[in-house]
Amino acid sequence: MSRSVNFGLWYDFRNPQENRSFETLYRESLDQIVWAETLGFGSVWLTEHHFCDDGYTPSPLVIAAAIGERTQRLRIGTNLMLLPLADPIRLAEDAATLSILTSGRFDLGVGLGYRELEFDYFGRKLVNRPSLMEEGIDILRQAWSGNRVSHSGKRFNVDNLQVSPTPHTAPRIFMGGMSPPAIERAARLGDGFLSTGGIGHDVYVDALAKPSQGAICAGNWAIISADPEREAAHVGEHVLYQTNQYVSWGAFGPPDEVPAFPDAQSAIRDGLYELWDAQLAISSLTEMLREYPQIVDVHFWAQFPGESVASGSRRIEYIANQVLPVVRKNLAIDP
Repeated sequence: MSRSVNFGLWYDFRNPQENRSFETLYRESLDQIVWAETLGFGSVWLTEHHFCDDGYTPSPLVIAAAIGERTQRLRIGTNLMLLPLADPIRLAEDAATLSILTSGRFDLGVGLGYRELEFDYFGRKLVNRPSLMEEGIDILRQAWSGNRVSHSGKRFNVDNLQVSPTPHTAPRIFMGGMSPPAIERAARLGDGFLSTGGIGHDVYVDALAKPSQGAICAGNWAIISADPEREAAHVGEHVLYQTNQYVSWGAFGPPDEVPAFPDAQSAIRDGLYELWDAQLAISSLTEMLREYPQIVDVHFWAQFPGESVASGSRRIEYIANQVLPVVRKNLAIDP
């Protein structure tokens, strides 16, 4: 029996020091996505933050619509959007429209968020994230059902509103997180779990009421190249920037308690990154997919912040030609 797993690319559209125009970055990235589809990649994932000097994607759904117009079969998802910052009715309308435009190819991935700056501006409190998330999920599902939405909760009140148009295929809701409560919430409320760097697969599976019905979309941080150590040296400044930005925002704990990495070598050694050549990538991905049959998608960073699109494309082509065909063969995955 063949197995269905998508392999995809992950984008944040960051442009540190604006070493090129955003117009160029967006155009080259969209061209890259169209090209990646011809190489056999099956998904593309977009992420969200606000008020970042490097332009970290504030509007992933707009980009998702552009990708949908230029591609034929790629699944388009968010890994992830910050649901506690959103008006869930407005988000439901936009996600429904995307599903209609893409003939059901859009998946909505959401997470709690953690940057106080974002919560302060959007008038939300970090302490209220769990209830904002749970009520938001309820409203999204009602909005896509075709029925009127009625909700009375701590955070939102919706009085018998009709959300239209209703998509023929409602977006799947994937939920991300690295802490056990967030992962367990994904098992309870989500259509699947968005993982980061392999964190939490075991927690998610253990929390599922029926493990056979779970779904994991795995965000992978490996640097995959014929000479991964040389490639790591080539992209080291971009890797260090990416990691330390997340550290400074509090992604891995309070910034005053989690120190920044002093150099790229330590960020790779002690962070989420791994260095794989084709052989190690094949064995690692095959082992992970065998251990967790719930995994339905594995996606890789297309390029690191500030790295050129052309540089990222070299790794993308290597993965497509040297890694994915063997992994698919090992696991009888349809291309």
